[in-house]
Amino acid sequence: MSDEPQPQQHGQGWAPREPRTTGTPQRGTGTGTGSRTGAGGKRTRTGWRRYVPTWRMVLGGFLVAALLLVGAFFLGYSLVHIPSANALATQQANVYLYADGSVLARDGEVNRESVRLDRISEEAQHAVLAAEDRDFYTESAVDPQAMIRAAWNTATGKGKQSGSTITQQYVKNYYLRQEQTVTRKVKEFFIAIKLEREQSKDEILEGYLNTSYFGRNAYGIQAAAQAYYGIDAQDLDAPRAAYLAALVNAPSQYDVIAHPENRPAVESRWNYVLDGMVQQGWLSEAERPGLKFPEPKETTTSTGMSGQRGYIVRTVKDHLIRNKILDEEELDVGGHRITTTLHKDKQDAFVDAVNDNLIDRLDPENRKVDTYVRAGGAAIDPRSGKVVAMYNGIDYVKQYTPNATRRDYQVGSAFKPFVFASAVENRATTQSGQPITPNTVYDGTNERTVQGWPGERYAPANEDDRSYGHITVREATDKSVNAVYAQMAVDVGSDRVQQTAIDLGIPATTPELTPSPSIALGVATASALDMAVAYATLANHGEHGAYTLIEKITKDGNRTVPLPERKTRQAVSREAADTTTAVLRGVVQNGTASAAQGAGRPAAGKTGTAEEDRAAWFAGYTPELVTVVSVMGQDPVTAAQKELYGALGLPRINGGGPPAEIWAQFTREALKGEPVSDFDLRLQRGAERTAPPTASAAPSSGGPDDGTSDTPGTDENVDRNREQDENGEDGTEGGPRGRTDEGTTGDIPTGGGTSDSTPAGATDGGTDGANGTGGTGRPGGPSGTGADTGRGDPGDPGNRGGLTGHLQQSPRRP
Repeated sequence: MSDEPQPQQHGQGWAPREPRTTGTPQRGTGTGTGSRTGAGGKRTRTGWRRYVPTWRMVLGGFLVAALLLVGAFFLGYSLVHIPSANALATQQANVYLYADGSVLARDGEVNRESVRLDRISEEAQHAVLAAEDRDFYTESAVDPQAMIRAAWNTATGKGKQSGSTITQQYVKNYYLRQEQTVTRKVKEFFIAIKLEREQSKDEILEGYLNTSYFGRNAYGIQAAAQAYYGIDAQDLDAPRAAYLAALVNAPSQYDVIAHPENRPAVESRWNYVLDGMVQQGWLSEAERPGLKFPEPKETTTSTGMSGQRGYIVRTVKDHLIRNKILDEEELDVGGHRITTTLHKDKQDAFVDAVNDNLIDRLDPENRKVDTYVRAGGAAIDPRSGKVVAMYNGIDYVKQYTPNATRRDYQVGSAFKPFVFASAVENRATTQSGQPITPNTVYDGTNERTVQGWPGERYAPANEDDRSYGHITVREATDKSVNAVYAQMAVDVGSDRVQQTAIDLGIPATTPELTPSPSIALGVATASALDMAVAYATLANHGEHGAYTLIEKITKDGNRTVPLPERKTRQAVSREAADTTTAVLRGVVQNGTASAAQGAGRPAAGKTGTAEEDRAAWFAGYTPELVTVVSVMGQDPVTAAQKELYGALGLPRINGGGPPAEIWAQFTREALKGEPVSDFDLRLQRGAERTAPPTASAAPSSGGPDDGTSDTPGTDENVDRNREQDENGEDGTEGGPRGRTDEGTTGDIPTGGGTSDSTPAGATDGGTDGANGTGGTGRPGGPSGTGADTGRGDPGDPGNRGGLTGHLQQSPRRP
C-alpha cells in the first residue's frame, strides 16, 4: 500500500453541497434579527431577547432562592428564641375592692388586671376575634393571606384590620417593643411560630386580651371594661364588647367621649365588628338589628388616689406588710385583687357625717384656727373584728397623713374606761380597802394629791378646776373627773392598768403608754383604730381578737393568697367588760356624751380631750358597731400640733361636741334598717346597786389637797374665772341636756403632755411637790400594786336597783 494519503470515500448518496448565496435566509432563523449560530454552531440571542432569562435560568434562580429562603428560615428559627416578657407587659395594678366586690381603688403605674379567659365573656372574646383575626382558631401563627386580606379590606374601605395575626400582635405586646423596625418584625415572625408550638390558642388569646391597650390608661380588657363601663370583663355584652374591640387599633382616637368628632368612624368600626360576629355565627342575625351603640361613661381626671381611696390603699398595704401576708416586693409586682372588709355604704356615711358636722362648718378665710382642723375615725364590727369604715382626711392628695392610724395625739379621758375595767378585772380596792365598783365613793376635789403613789407628788386638775367632793365612780365617769381616775389608777396599780389596756387591744408600743398616775388621763397617743379595737373588746364582752381589713386576696385571678387565721382570747372577764359598758352607758345618758343619743340606739361611750385642746375624742359603741372619732389640730404648713380654741366659732372643741355628733350621725346611718338591740350585760356583784346621793364636798380618807401647793393648773390658757356654781358632787336634777363641754385641761396631768415646748417623755406629770403620804399605803412597789385586799362581796346583793335609772344628771353648762 502506498504511503501517500488516499482520498476519502463518501458513503452512497452523499455529495458536497454548494455554498449558499450570501444573504439567503437559513431555515428556522427568521429574518436574521433574533438568535444566530455563532462559531462552533452555537445559537446566540440578539436584540431584546438577550435580556429575557431562559427557563433554565429561571428554574435555577428559583431553586437558589428557595434554598436561601429555607436556609434563612432555619437559621432565623434557630437563632431567635422566645425572650422573657417585657417589663411593661408584666406590670399590673393591685385592685382594691369593697366587701361587696365593687372597685374601691387601683394602684400602680400601669392600670392592668390580668384575668383568666373564663373570666372574659364569650361576647368579648368573639368581638375581638371579629375585629382582629376571624380565622384565629383555624389558621397558623403567621398567615400571609391574612396580611393580604387586611390590606385589601383597608384599601377598599371595608374597615381597618391588622395585617398581623393575634399571635403576632400578642408577641409584639408581651415579648417585644412597639417600634416599627424590620428587626422587630423578623423577631415577631419567628417568635410567633415558636410560641404556637408551646402554647394553646386559648392561652395565646388570653395573653392577647390581657396585654392589649384600650386607651384611658387601661391595659387589658378587664381594666378597659372598668374604665369605659364600670363593669368586669365577664359581664361585657355584645355591644359593649364590640366597642372595646373597635378601640384596639386606635385607642385614643376612638374614645367617643374624648373625641366626639370621630363618632361616625367609631360607629362604622363598631358595626364592622358586629357584622363580623354575625358572619362567623357568634351573633344571631335576628339579634343584630336591635343592638344600639353603648355610650361609654365619662372620663375622670381623678388621680385614682384622691378622696379616701389613697388613705385606704396605704393603710391596707401597711396592714398586709405588717402581718406578713404580702411583702412590699409582691405588692410592687401587682396583679392582686384585694377584697377589703370595708362597706361602701358605711364608708360614704362616715364621710357625710364628718362633712355635715365638721368640714362644712369651717370658715378658714375668717378663722385661721379652722385651717388646723383635721378628723380621723374608724368603725369595727365588735363580733368579727372587721373594720367596716374609716375616715382619714378630706383628700389623700391634699392631706397625706391618714388620721385614723396616726399615733401622735393624746387620747385624753377616752382612756379612763380601761382604768375602771382593770379595777374590776383585778378586784382592786381603794386606799381604805373598799372594793372598786361603779358605786364606790372617791374624793373628787380639784388638784387633790394622789395617795399611795411613791413617786413625786401628782395632783391633777379637774376640768375648769372644779371640785366635786365625794362622788361615785359612776358619776365621776359621767363628768370625767380627773382626780378620781388618777387615784383609781394608783389603787389598781398603774402597771396593771397598762397591761389591761394592752390586753384590750392598745399596742404595747404606743407612745407614752407608761405606768404612772397620768396613764388614767390619757397621755398615751394611740390611734383612732387602736382605740376602736380596744373598745370593741369591751363591746364583745371582753373577748379580744385582732382586727382585720382583708376579706380575700387573689393573685392573677387564679391563686388565692392565704390569710392568717383570726384567733380570739378572753382579754378581761365578761363581768369587767360588761360592767364597764354599763358605766359608759351613763356617760351617754347623763354625762358628757349626751350628743351621742342622736344615734337613736342604746349606746355606751366616753369623751376625751388632749392637752391644750389639741384633739377631742369620742369612743362609743352599740351592740353591733364600735366607732371612734377624733378631731385634731395640725398646722397645714409645719405639721405641728395646734390648739383648737375657737375652731368652728366654739370656745373649745371637746369630745362631746363635733366628735360625738359625727359619731351619732354615722352610727344612725350605718345601722339604718337593722333591728335595734339592747346590751346583754353580766355585771360585777354590787354594780347594780343604786348608790345613795353623795354628800357635800368633804375630805376623803386620804384627805384632799389643801390647796397650799404651788403646783400650777393644767393649762394657763384655761379660763379660771368661769363660774363654778357646782362645788357639790351630786348635781341638780333637770331636763334633757344639750351638748356638754367636757373641756380640755381637765384631762391633763400636771406637767404632762407632749406640747411643742415639752420634751418627749416628760408626760407622767410626776414632777411637782413631795410624795403623797395619805391613805393606807398598800405595799407592793413603785406602782402600789401589792396584795389585793377586800375581795369580798361589795355590798348587799339583795339591795339592787337599775344601773343607770337613778343616775343624777349634771346641770347644763353655759
